[in-house]
Amino acid sequence: MRTQRNFYPKSISDFKQQLLVWAQQYDDVVWLDSNNHKGNYNSYDAVLAVDAFTSLKTDYFDAFNKLNDYQSTTNDWIFGYLTYDLKNTVEDLKSTNFDGLYFPDLYFFQPKKLFLIKDETVEVQYLRMVYDEIEEDLERIENSNKMFAVTSSGVEKSQSNEPIKIKLRITKDDYFKKVEEMRAHIHRGDIYEANFCQEFYAENTVIQPLETFQKLNDISRPPFATFLKLDDNYLLSASPERYLKKEGQKVISQPIKGTAKRSKNKEEDQQLAYDLSQDEKERSENIMIVDLVRNDLSQTATKGSVKVEELCKVYSFLQVHQMISTVVSKVEENTSASELIQTTFPMGSMTGAPKISAMQIIEKLEETKRGLYSGSVGYFTPEGNFDFNVIIRSILYNASKKYVSYSVGSAITAKSSPLKEYEECLIKAKAMREVLES
Repeated sequence: MRTQRNFYPKSISDFKQQLLVWAQQYDDVVWLDSNNHKGNYNSYDAVLAVDAFTSLKTDYFDAFNKLNDYQSTTNDWIFGYLTYDLKNTVEDLKSTNFDGLYFPDLYFFQPKKLFLIKDETVEVQYLRMVYDEIEEDLERIENSNKMFAVTSSGVEKSQSNEPIKIKLRITKDDYFKKVEEMRAHIHRGDIYEANFCQEFYAENTVIQPLETFQKLNDISRPPFATFLKLDDNYLLSASPERYLKKEGQKVISQPIKGTAKRSKNKEEDQQLAYDLSQDEKERSENIMIVDLVRNDLSQTATKGSVKVEELCKVYSFLQVHQMISTVVSKVEENTSASELIQTTFPMGSMTGAPKISAMQIIEKLEETKRGLYSGSVGYFTPEGNFDFNVIIRSILYNASKKYVSYSVGSAITAKSSPLKEYEECLIKAKAMREVLES
């Protein structure tokens, strides 16, 4: 079904940049970049999928059954995304908040052209209908910087010099009130914890998506960076978090809960990381979500196979320190990929515990429909394996609506201080704001 060829460029870093520039000619693009993070469960250093041969675009209704049918009948690589609002097909829930982006609830496509990068090797896989374009495409990719107007970093220049005016969907005072209302739910016993998010946005705004993504990636260098293009809809993501991965019969989830700022002073930075590792509130947040993930995975796991491989381990990224846990399970060979996703979606780190009550309260208190924010982007392999990230630290852009959006959130618990939660949101929003205002 696919013609495969290995290619060995002189410089992988240059080739990656050229490849992403070349990809901009297509309407369907998914670029996934680990930024050379070498985790235990990395399959590739970077992946590019472009040019849809077949696709699935749908709203939330019966979405996971449609995805299962599409994935199983296509029996090939498929790439795409799951929005947070697929919660409405998993449970009896609704999404009625404001939406300025208008992304479809679910979108996947079968790419004609696929590039899998590992170490110094580029594995090229083209559907046979276009296999005769491989040589020509590789030549064009290596000359892509000559074909486009680019900056020194190989990114197309923006044509707009207008300053971007970022607004808050929720005022600071209203944010404090909503956090207190969420804490009241916790004290009544409705929930133990919930992830409360707020939107920052700009209207009548034109950005250059590739340039913006490159800037965001350069200052963040996360392990799950994503550039996604679907016609006029763009995701520019610097996500540090994996949602769910399947390798054979093994399933891996790596929730993040717990954030601290970085410092340029080495000793102070080490102290900040240590303080995060010992922070009672942050650890309790993380452990609560680990318990939720263990429960989600147990719905499909073989008996006794759910295990916590890492608990509350602090990882350092360019912008922040993060507390990450790793939970794994084993499933039967005939367990479908879509069932694994449906029984764990939306991810615990972006909802709360108990999950359904948390999602109901989130919907009531938040002002913006989450859409792709706190959803997921990833891929399925022909063998039914998959890997998906969590869409956080991300800029979303609807070019036709000229609407730019980024959201941030934090976990609210009984011990939460509204001011500290607000400050945590600003730390998380820093990279997106800097990129858009620069």
